Amino acid sequence: MLIWFLPVFLVLLMIGLPVFFGLLAAPGFLLWLNGQERDITLLYRNLYNGMDSFPLMAIPFFMLAGELMNRGGITLRLVEFAQALMGHLRGGLAHVNVLSSMLFAGLSGSAVADTSALGSMLIPAMEKQGYSRKFAAAITAASSVIGPIIPPSGIMIIYAYVMGESVAALFLAGIVPGVMVGLGLMFMVKVMADRYDFPVASRRYTWGERGQASLKAFFPLMTPVIILGGILAGIFTPTEAAAIAVAYALVIGLFVLKTLRVSELPDVLARAGLTSAVVLLLVGAAMSFKTVVSLSHAPEHLAEFILTLTENPLLLLFLINLLLFVVGMFLDAGPAIIILGPILGPVFTSLGVDSVHFAIIMCVNLTVGLATPPMGLVLFVASAVSGERVTTIARAILPFLAVEIIVIFLITFIPAISMTIPRITGFVN
Repeated sequence: MLIWFLPVFLVLLMIGLPVFFGLLAAPGFLLWLNGQERDITLLYRNLYNGMDSFPLMAIPFFMLAGELMNRGGITLRLVEFAQALMGHLRGGLAHVNVLSSMLFAGLSGSAVADTSALGSMLIPAMEKQGYSRKFAAAITAASSVIGPIIPPSGIMIIYAYVMGESVAALFLAGIVPGVMVGLGLMFMVKVMADRYDFPVASRRYTWGERGQASLKAFFPLMTPVIILGGILAGIFTPTEAAAIAVAYALVIGLFVLKTLRVSELPDVLARAGLTSAVVLLLVGAAMSFKTVVSLSHAPEHLAEFILTLTENPLLLLFLINLLLFVVGMFLDAGPAIIILGPILGPVFTSLGVDSVHFAIIMCVNLTVGLATPPMGLVLFVASAVSGERVTTIARAILPFLAVEIIVIFLITFIPAISMTIPRITGFVN
């Protein structure tokens, strides 16, 4: 009977129950029907145990660092740096939008923060230059999914915690796919700019002006260098790296750039705390959910079913990408990874797929789902920022989604794209 926990959970979601309560109610109800009251106690005890983890402290610290950077005016410096490099191209502001997302990804690791921070600045600027509002909102939403792919990434931290993977290995594996998504979006912007005669954002900057813009963006751009460099060198753990990022953001905002005021800190802490609480509650509930997954032997049953379809790992990866893409249309990336990771991960590692490779496939696919109609979260954020209807943005984003889907299949069937850096650095055999 326990195998019905997933259908019951989906029904609860469809009737509007929040994900957190669905993750607890579905397995709890089935355990009660099955007469396993002792396991119900275990289920709800794991809610706290799932959150009581040192590695998970990285999530609120990274969120706080992103809030501090954003409030301290770091976003503006990144946009100015991107414009100095690419503003002279046709469709320059669209290129600046994508490059800014790639740079901002190294600070926040959040698609929602990217859409909100960059969208509020770039969407009005693009509209003023002659772009349609729906196009400006669409490219902002499409490029924001780079945030959770290029490290640091909250989604990858969650996957690593749930599945027992190395955070550093996942971070390194996400670098090339994130850059590929960005370059792919820029290519699509160029094609559309040539076809629709998009405007040039600015004159070509001199090398001296580009140098000045680089100096202004130097301290923000050092954040991912410090984080990744410290982790790879073994100086600190990912959690300690997140705490270092917060301290660095505070020092830069308060004392170096002096763009952050002490009076703003309570609001920054409150916003970061609220966002972190939502994520950690979901993680705790998902760890309880994972308990029932193991009790129900769902992975074993799913493996048997999948192997009845085909034993070809490449075909199975194709099918699982389709499944993840559909799931990403309706479910946020974090809960989807938490729910499906323990079920799908063991199946594919048993078929010979490297666990880190499968992790990146899953993380990138579900991250792209954040911008996928009908329920993509960043579509709603872009709608709120731009004032454009979600359905209008959803139609305008389709060419960019096509690029991102191509990248997903490339990293699926060419493992070297994501696995080369982790192998070179010794984090994967």
